Amino acid sequence: MATRQIVHIDEALCDGCGACVTPCVEGAIALVDGKAKVLREELCDGAGFCLGICPTSALSVELREAPQFDALAASASHAAHAPRLLRQTCFLCGQSEEERVLLPCRRGGQSQWVCTRCLPELIHGR
Repeated sequence: MATRQIVHIDEALCDGCGACVTPCVEGAIALVDGKAKVLREELCDGAGFCLGICPTSALSVELREAPQFDALAASASHAAHAPRLLRQTCFLCGQSEEERVLLPCRRGGQSQWVCTRCLPELIHGR
């Protein structure tokens, strides 16, 4: 065990929508009994890509003791789950993650995806 960053899911805030499962390409998060849970801490890299997509802000990154991140196991998990990933698109231009790099963001209380081309417009306006 090591002290490191890891995702924490507040069960009271989680509405079970499952939106956080898709950005967790390592496969650490799954829905169990209608709530998102970090099932395998060794698969969580602590990067927090799942945070921005949560509509209820139930996810956070905390610093605590947890098993070391296992990159080999995460890679194997990603390969096994890749076909189940949901297609994401930029909420401004509609481009998919196949055409552009997408980043999770929150705007007006909504969790959305924005591409890098539209990001400056989102930040600075027109």
